[in-house]
Amino acid sequence: MKKVFTLFLVLASFGLYSCNSNDDGLDVSELSGTGITISDDVDCCSAEEALQVYKFLQTVKIIPELSTVVDDKYNVFAYSKTGTFHTGYNEIYFVATKKNSGNYVKNFDITNITPLMHMVQKDIYHSTPVSAGGVESFDSRYLAVKRGWISFVMNTSDMGTWSLSYDATVLKSKGGINRVPLTVDAIPAGQEWIKSFKIGEDTYYISLVNPAELKTGTNSIEAYISRKSSSITEPYGLANETFTVEIIPTMPDMGNHTSPNNAPLTKQQDGKYKGTINLTMTGLWRIHLTIKDAKGGIVAGGDNLSDGFSSLFFDVTI
Repeated sequence: MKKVFTLFLVLASFGLYSCNSNDDGLDVSELSGTGITISDDVDCCSAEEALQVYKFLQTVKIIPELSTVVDDKYNVFAYSKTGTFHTGYNEIYFVATKKNSGNYVKNFDITNITPLMHMVQKDIYHSTPVSAGGVESFDSRYLAVKRGWISFVMNTSDMGTWSLSYDATVLKSKGGINRVPLTVDAIPAGQEWIKSFKIGEDTYYISLVNPAELKTGTNSIEAYISRKSSSITEPYGLANETFTVEIIPTMPDMGNHTSPNNAPLTKQQDGKYKGTINLTMTGLWRIHLTIKDAKGGIVAGGDNLSDGFSSLFFDVTI
């Protein structure tokens, strides 16, 4: 069993995206040698769809310890962009395959994603922000790929260790993983990609989405705001409140000069916050945050330190 699953891990690591049989220029002969068998099975992808999955999987890396077998019939594979995790926002992808054919199953679900940090010295546990409702198909072309996200509040260290659990349903079969250890790396020194703030007795986290993708010029800037669960071992879901996040980017190494044409982050239908940021040159940018409630009152940040800017901020180097 272990040898068979390892073989599927190797094969699956070569490729991923899914399901659009209308794309032009697809050469399904590229599936030759991948171990994927195409048939008329309605539960699985067509040749064109499977090739899309295969091609996407070449843009991400498998996380073997978070992959599993369900009911001895299906493989569930987990991926991230680098095959690792770091402090702050991380996207996680899943695909499911039939063991007898290697083809990608369209109808599966991943729920109850639960990261858990064990704080060793105090012998207590806590969770961290996660995507609402588990994972979802994030593009109509890629129905056989599910994506979610986890925003780790801290990295693995002597202070604490992380594990991850999730439930998997493939067609009518159920499985998953339970408290599998994983490593969360520190981000580069001087970077700040997740921040907490309090409103009354409640703790919130604001997670910057994919900060490594920011570049010089005008960028769409995205973030999620999560609320710490009353039971801290439960994943932290998205905050129900509607906020506005005003931003002032400055360059602390360049006299704190700012930039024009920035727009606040506002809440979208999917719960994400989106705005516009203008990063005029390379280097360290400190993105100062002022968070306002639905009535326009300041609830976090905006406190005007000695340098004139909010003490709630992200640090990003481009």
